[in-house]
Amino acid sequence: MSGYTLLPFQFCRTGRDEVLLVSESGDFIFLPEAVFERFIRHELSEQNEDFFRLKSHLFCAGEDVEVALQKTAARYRTRKSFLREFTALHMLVVTLRCNQRCRYCQVSCAEKDAAMYDMDEETAVRAVDMIFRSPTKHPKIEFQGGEPLLNWDVVTAAVIHAERLAAAQRKKVSFVLCTNLTAVTRDQLEFCREHDVVVSTSLDGDRSLHDACRRDRQGRGTYEAFMEKLALAREVLGPDRVGALMTTTSFSLSHLKAVVDEYVRQGMDGIFIRALNPYGFAAEDEAELGYDMERFVEKYLEALEYIIELNKKVFFPEQFATLLFSRMLSPFATGFVDLQSPSGAGIGGVIYDFDGSVFPADEARMLARMGDRHFCLGNVGTDSYADIFAGEKLGNLTRGACLETSFPCAFCAFQAYCGTDPVRNYLETGKEVRNMAHSPFCIKHRGIIMGLFDMLRRADDMTMDIIWSWITHNAGLVHRL
Repeated sequence: MSGYTLLPFQFCRTGRDEVLLVSESGDFIFLPEAVFERFIRHELSEQNEDFFRLKSHLFCAGEDVEVALQKTAARYRTRKSFLREFTALHMLVVTLRCNQRCRYCQVSCAEKDAAMYDMDEETAVRAVDMIFRSPTKHPKIEFQGGEPLLNWDVVTAAVIHAERLAAAQRKKVSFVLCTNLTAVTRDQLEFCREHDVVVSTSLDGDRSLHDACRRDRQGRGTYEAFMEKLALAREVLGPDRVGALMTTTSFSLSHLKAVVDEYVRQGMDGIFIRALNPYGFAAEDEAELGYDMERFVEKYLEALEYIIELNKKVFFPEQFATLLFSRMLSPFATGFVDLQSPSGAGIGGVIYDFDGSVFPADEARMLARMGDRHFCLGNVGTDSYADIFAGEKLGNLTRGACLETSFPCAFCAFQAYCGTDPVRNYLETGKEVRNMAHSPFCIKHRGIIMGLFDMLRRADDMTMDIIWSWITHNAGLVHRL
């Protein structure tokens, strides 16, 4: 029997007479079943090539156990480095009013002319003051709605106030305006250009797919108006300052390649294929808009293979795969709030509703809009930063939302790459912590991660170059056809 020491890792069998091992710090290795059996029984020769690979990736140690544990701890700290920044993403809902009525709207937006749904300037200033109490040196402020353009004076006031605080505190603040674009004016875009505000908008595919759900208050499709204003935004801001997101519904699930083609045709710099969230109007119309998560995983992976092929000719990353590949192939934190442990709710991102109420995640705000304020942390008008961010509610939420201490996630081979969503858990079960096995969240992420590992297992040199070009944002890594 060999004298090496096993270090902590999780594993799963791939169905190919192979075993996938993943260390506490996220390193992974594939082993033949027979080699794995010898390894865990301490029967693997220390002169074996597989042993050298296992040792170098910190799955075991010889006499240098203490050194190996220190290396593991260093990598683990790097992976959890997002905790040092605490809350970096701050979302301001400046209005719930909207000029559109999208079928899957997650917040059940209010009518364009509705009253009592706008954030006032005093509340916005209080929210920005609270944002700059966060220890992060790089706060990001996102303006959301409804349609934030309908309360433009408050957007501009918040930007100018944040810039003053950033200069005084020597912090670097960034801004994102989340808008459907259809009501934007040249003056508003010129303000964005002058104050370095990035625009994030929505495009669900070609005209038929976009208009299937993204409609105005009269039920008309918005694709034509969107394209007109997209051209204006790019003219004023430049194409690199305007990005788009899509939401997958039953209408687009079987047409994701067509969605990708539309994004390429419109000169987008990539795509994030997002699943439908069961909140607001999307929950009300789930029977027609929804789908099984297994089906989403299948279609997502098909679209990803298509995107990899496209990248042999043009640089066009799929952003969700990029986040996961980065977690799998590097030790660095991605900052993606939805896949963090502890949960990113509240400590990675937070949202300020139009009335000053503070929620740990956008989904928690959506839940409140549906009538359940279980996750409300306080209000900027009545509570202090310490009350909200060091209070009992957020503390309990964070302590309970850790994969490393939750069954069965603590024993999952994909724990290092995944996260937890206490808000979604609560919506589906009434509890923030649940057995994640067979939940939609687990089905989605486990299925996609398994698919990505399979892709890595089969990848040729060009595919690996494409994946690394996504991770490093370096298009020049690929010698394209």
